[in-house]
Amino acid sequence: MNKRKTRSEVQVLESYRIALTNVELQPEIAATMAEFGYTTEVIAEGKTLLSETQSAWNFNKQEDNETHEAYAIFCEKDSALDGSYNLHRKKAKVVFRNDNVMLQKLALSGRTPKAYASKVATMKTFYSEIIADTEIQTKLARLKFPKEEADAGMTSILELEASRTAYLRETGESQEATQAKDAAFDKLDKWMQEFYAVAKIAMDDKPQLLEALGILVRN
Repeated sequence: MNKRKTRSEVQVLESYRIALTNVELQPEIAATMAEFGYTTEVIAEGKTLLSETQSAWNFNKQEDNETHEAYAIFCEKDSALDGSYNLHRKKAKVVFRNDNVMLQKLALSGRTPKAYASKVATMKTFYSEIIADTEIQTKLARLKFPKEEADAGMTSILELEASRTAYLRETGESQEATQAKDAAFDKLDKWMQEFYAVAKIAMDDKPQLLEALGILVRN
């Protein structure tokens, strides 16, 4: 039976730790299991697998946390940029409402794309055109949209792109850590399944001892 199907990984690790600790601490269990091949050296193998799996779990948890943090930063920057861009866009559309050429030049025609790549490309076009053209800057200034805000908008785009790159990098690292953790759990699960199976045979006439290994016995 694979305990991970019904119990959390933390619970499984703890149950394995208790079993591998008590099999050595209780002399009667230790002696009985040794007769069936589970000597101190063999138990040490199980403890090594447990330690490796715990380390892999800890690292995976760390990577997951870093991924969540990176995503939160990305979302915060994305939301802030959307807010400032939407206001700038409204001002520019008012200023150039009768100038179709300028509306095209500033990528103001139609709605702002929702897809990330298209949206960022639209924003880049908007701010870069403003930054490069003093005439546009002069016309926007009357609606309190100075060049400095266009500069800040472009900087915000670069920061957003950097935060997304960091998030995607953390996502990849988290996925690798998950694969490593799962592989470690698979090895440990197989070792412990055999350990439990042998324990049930070894202590068939002493079922109360099985409870010390976390094996519940029905009365």
